[in-house]
Amino acid sequence: MFTIPNGLTFLRFLGIPLFVWLALSVHADGWAIFVLAIGGATDYFDGKLARALNQESKFGEIADPTIDRLYIAATLIVLYIRDAIPFWLILFLVLRDLAMAVLAGVLQFKGFPPLQVTYLGKAATFNLLYAFPFLLLALSQTWYGTVAFVMGWAFALWGVALYLGTAVSYFRTGVKTITVRPRIIEG
Repeated sequence: MFTIPNGLTFLRFLGIPLFVWLALSVHADGWAIFVLAIGGATDYFDGKLARALNQESKFGEIADPTIDRLYIAATLIVLYIRDAIPFWLILFLVLRDLAMAVLAGVLQFKGFPPLQVTYLGKAATFNLLYAFPFLLLALSQTWYGTVAFVMGWAFALWGVALYLGTAVSYFRTGVKTITVRPRIIEG
């Protein structure tokens, strides 16, 4: 439980309320972007370190994607309140995550373990976590705000495409897992 990867995961969790406070209460966008960058980096490194150090844990398996979802939700709310993103983007991501939660619930109810997060699933989250700081920076009425707008939407649209693709893949795997009957070995 007390491992370096789990410590990074917990650190990422603590960044969520800090990001919200920085972006909404004090409008310290530079610091808010820094917190998002740290969150993205720890999301990458906690998994890498867990595998490299052979410190994979049930906590990390559950907490990592949960904290990713919380980061995304908090950031979407902040960006929507700050008029940086449209509502359709939030709706799409929330509906996808609700569908994944239903699938996870069905798998658990049937006695199956949760689906393993795939490389493309991580890439989808990674793209979204990269998009959000750019979209916040895009609120700046400067030349770098314009560049950030282009970069932010490039990452966001790529992340949405990967999010959709991985949802289809996870559903196919989940349905296969639920419907395939174990072979009875006669002996």
